Amino acid sequence: MSGGTYTPRPGAAPVGRMIAAQTVLETRMLLRNGEQLLLTVIIPSLLLVLFSSVDIVDTGSGPAVDFLAPGVLALAVMSTAFTGQAIATGFERRYGVLKRLGASPLPRWALMTAKTLSVLVTEVLQVLLLAAIALGLGWSPHGNPLAVLLLLVAGTAAFSGLGLLMAGTLRAEATLAAANLVFLLLLVGGGVIVPLEKFPEGARAALELLPIAALSEGLREVLRDGAGLPVAQLGVLAVWAVLGLGAAARFFRWE
Repeated sequence: MSGGTYTPRPGAAPVGRMIAAQTVLETRMLLRNGEQLLLTVIIPSLLLVLFSSVDIVDTGSGPAVDFLAPGVLALAVMSTAFTGQAIATGFERRYGVLKRLGASPLPRWALMTAKTLSVLVTEVLQVLLLAAIALGLGWSPHGNPLAVLLLLVAGTAAFSGLGLLMAGTLRAEATLAAANLVFLLLLVGGGVIVPLEKFPEGARAALELLPIAALSEGLREVLRDGAGLPVAQLGVLAVWAVLGLGAAARFFRWE
């Protein structure tokens, strides 16, 4: 062996490799967490099957699954990007995980990038599973796939910003309670299962400005009605994304 063959080369791995490794780790931890699976997979799937099979809520004319499937897809995005991410990040912050990762060679922006990529990977799995269930229940989607993709990305950005803002400013226990409460409230009042037309006119106007309502109604316009890009709903999601991500970047505390 020539000299220097085993000379150490200390230093951090390339940022891209670190992000990829952290993304895999974040995704594996999320998929192994029973509470996260309950929020991201089991509850949306059960709601889709139950309300599509049993006439509990008047969803208007046409098959119930055509109304419910877009709303449940929106719920899945919220459960992963907002509720699940807020709870997981809040407890990581409490136990000092974020502080230690922040002191590692992995830059803090790269850690947030890895968390975002993990959310996107999970959402792809959710969409595939829920779409398969909905198709099995007789769903007939229409519309432009690009418009659906833009809505899902905008919704993910909006909910991620709000989730990180909550996790980075509240105590872990408060984040757990608040995130679950918001999930339940938006499930009922966000146009996911109950049509917004069922609410009084004044309340409906306010509910339409919520990100879950904008996402569910936008997806419904495309996938059920075959409309083009729903500019109004996309605009609402863009505003929430800018405000949420901007506030999270400004007020997020790592410890």
